[in-house]
Amino acid sequence: VMTGATPGAAPAGGAMGGLELLPWPTVDFAKFGPVESKPLSRIKKISGANLARNWVMIPAVTYHEDADTTDLEAFRVQINKESEKGGGVKLTMLAFLIKACVRAMQQFPEFNTSLDGDNLVYKQYFHIAFAADTPNGLVVPVIKDADKKGVFDIAKETGELAKKARDGKLGPAEMQGACFTISSVGGIGGTAFSPIINAPEVAILGVSKSVMKPVWDGKQFAPRLILPLSLTADHRVIDGALATRFNVYLAQLLADFRRVML
Repeated sequence: VMTGATPGAAPAGGAMGGLELLPWPTVDFAKFGPVESKPLSRIKKISGANLARNWVMIPAVTYHEDADTTDLEAFRVQINKESEKGGGVKLTMLAFLIKACVRAMQQFPEFNTSLDGDNLVYKQYFHIAFAADTPNGLVVPVIKDADKKGVFDIAKETGELAKKARDGKLGPAEMQGACFTISSVGGIGGTAFSPIINAPEVAILGVSKSVMKPVWDGKQFAPRLILPLSLTADHRVIDGALATRFNVYLAQLLADFRRVML
């Protein structure tokens, strides 16, 4: 469910945000062959209406960047092996991404804003949402005050929220108040995509599947684990130069996670 969503689906055709759109086509599909009709889930009805509004009303641009996560992934695997003996929480790349995004938002505060008429609201809190796949569709749980939490805390909380999402037990408060959203399809595949901004946020980060690639190190090509980043930003607030700087900085954080502490 998109945060800030209002129940009910948008009309199939007609005006949206002052735009005169063509009516949705009415087709008798049974004329062409056998069909089966199934009702949309409540989640898809609500999210579909909000996504359609956001797609039409936000002048969005997607910027792509590659992050070298070779060292970070090796560190993650090492820590998980050490904590495995004590039955500790397993670190996920998502937890590192959330922490890195918070640091990048602190560096570039325009990414932690929302438009309010002629004003731009700068938020002093860092609530990061992540898209969770469920049998009934995508929902977006929120990690509150991610700037005040460690990577282990974030990994534990994302795991708990993802399970509640799959079980259909997320409460409305657990899907509200986000400043920024991460949508990761890396566990499935993909090389790049253009995620739709979750209004009233001004940006969303898409993450695809990491792959080994040969990278020139100045002397030779070396195999490096590359994570594709796809940042969609609202051009009314964030121009191309700022979005690219954010992406480059985020990639630097993921390449050397010690920078997050600076």
